[in-house]
Amino acid sequence: MADQPVAVVGSGLAAFCAYVTLRHGGLEPGEVAVFGPTADPAHAWRRRADAISQRAMRSESDGHCFASSFPGLAIRTINRRSSLGPLVQTVLDRYHPTVEEFLDHVSALRARCGWDESLRPARVERVRAVGEGFEIDGQGPFAHVLVAPGHPGLARPAELAGDPRAVHAYEPHGYASSVTVVGAGLAAATEWLNALAAGATVVSVRRREPVRRPLNVPRSLLSRRGLGRFHAAPAAERLATLERVLAPSFPPSRHVDRVLADAARAGRFATAPSVNGSAQIICATGFARGYRADPLLSRLVDDHGLETAGHLIVLDPDSTVPALTGRGRTLALAGVPAQWAYPAADTLAGAKYSARRFLRRVRACRTR
Repeated sequence: MADQPVAVVGSGLAAFCAYVTLRHGGLEPGEVAVFGPTADPAHAWRRRADAISQRAMRSESDGHCFASSFPGLAIRTINRRSSLGPLVQTVLDRYHPTVEEFLDHVSALRARCGWDESLRPARVERVRAVGEGFEIDGQGPFAHVLVAPGHPGLARPAELAGDPRAVHAYEPHGYASSVTVVGAGLAAATEWLNALAAGATVVSVRRREPVRRPLNVPRSLLSRRGLGRFHAAPAAERLATLERVLAPSFPPSRHVDRVLADAARAGRFATAPSVNGSAQIICATGFARGYRADPLLSRLVDDHGLETAGHLIVLDPDSTVPALTGRGRTLALAGVPAQWAYPAADTLAGAKYSARRFLRRVRACRTR
């Protein structure tokens, strides 16, 4: 048997959701070791939200870190606003908390769930299977490990490498008098509005027309039936589905449409097929993709000869790595690396999808 029961690798929001789920499921802080470089689970997310001046969450009613879905953040907001509106919106799955409300929620939940007690500050380089468990940079072994490393880094167009005008949207920046925004997702749409509000003339460069949908992934794909079809599909079809549904998108908004239309009529907003002579280029191009972009996951694949498909590690429907998971041990992925099991794995709801199934395996082994 492994010396210690459970470990979570990562200390971002996906890891935090997993930890809260494990605590809700009955595990004590001393039974869960969290390995990550920062104590604040919202550290990276906060920095990116600040960079694009994000004010509201895109995620709907399940966009929180509580282990159970309902009522989410609505109760906190009801007490603050003295209004039942948020609860009604939650029932209808139309509640979008503000960024401030979400960050307050993370801070309050962190203070009472035991997160800091379980944290072992470290940037993990290697997870290896040993006997009936796993070693994490030589520590352990642990019987059950959930790897939630977050995004491996920012994606930058190769043609803009070295261009002094270029900055990534998720890095701190101001706005020049003329701005080109590369991208067509939520960050790009937010930056169009930010630059226009700062008085800039804005050019949008994108490969395709923006997809407009409320959530990152169509809700129909996340239903039991839709997810079942996704899991049953051959690898090539599953990769094609992910490529289609994970294309950059942002929610429909009359306000955004009105602002852009008014700016276009005033000659301050236009689209173009390529980067032009703007004084500033903002790369709203998201994150690097795939296990090869993450040294930890790349080593995991190479050390154990894991099956991959495209840029993803092949997982069972419960987000576990089949070659390294058995009756007495579990290795699971959460967050963006788990999109093979759950297309919206990089959302808070997706993190809880992986965490809940991981908890079931932990419980099953504890009762044997």
